[in-house]
Amino acid sequence: MKKIVVLGFFIISFSLFGQQTVNNYKYVVVANQFDFFEKADQYQTSSLTKFLFNKYGFTTYLSTDELPEDLKTNRCSSLFASINDASTMLTTKVNVVLKDCYDKIIYTSIVGKSKEKEYEKSFHEAIRNAFKDPILEKYSYKPQKIITKAIVKVPETLKLVSKVDEKTVVPSLTIPDKVTKVQTEIENVLYAQAINNGFQLVDRTPKVIFNLLKTKQENLFIIEGKNGIFYKNNSNWIAEYYENNILIQEEYQVKF
Repeated sequence: MKKIVVLGFFIISFSLFGQQTVNNYKYVVVANQFDFFEKADQYQTSSLTKFLFNKYGFTTYLSTDELPEDLKTNRCSSLFASINDASTMLTTKVNVVLKDCYDKIIYTSIVGKSKEKEYEKSFHEAIRNAFKDPILEKYSYKPQKIITKAIVKVPETLKLVSKVDEKTVVPSLTIPDKVTKVQTEIENVLYAQAINNGFQLVDRTPKVIFNLLKTKQENLFIIEGKNGIFYKNNSNWIAEYYENNILIQEEYQVKF
């Protein structure tokens, strides 16, 4: 009895985690050709998959569709969907597989089955059955909590004297009746230096802030050693990575 309770607890916990993870993504991009087919959208399986995602509330595109601007600049706001074929001679069996922008599997649906003999009918029925997965049926987009950080340079006038010797003359301070708001200067300029497979970004010290690895996408890099990416947004560059399961977003100017 205790084993059944524990097993049930893990199943519920996994389902809640899967739901929360899938809900964090705004878009789904469906492969226009699945690996086990010879042609693009064979038997209209990609089109059907897109239709079913849209049916359950996802904002969905085929990989050949024109994508919205925010998705073009941030691929990591989308999941990437494909179908996994595990069919036998008598039964068509498929899963819906969702991966993130790092090609990491985020979620795999229940197995959809069909015993139809005709290929098109069989795959359509199996895919529809795979979408009876409760995680997919209950999708509701909930943006991830993002913390935006800026590196602030403290003006010289605000630095404190930590050590005073006998020769130091400390001027008297006049405290005004009204406090004037001091403007802060954002120190967010980095300098790119070419390395193998990418760049290292250094500040004025110079201290290495990020090591960037090239991808096949223009103006999109992987941040080495962090679960994150570095990409261009208009004239600025954005670093996005996770710390303690919270998505951190930082904005920089980069001199190449």
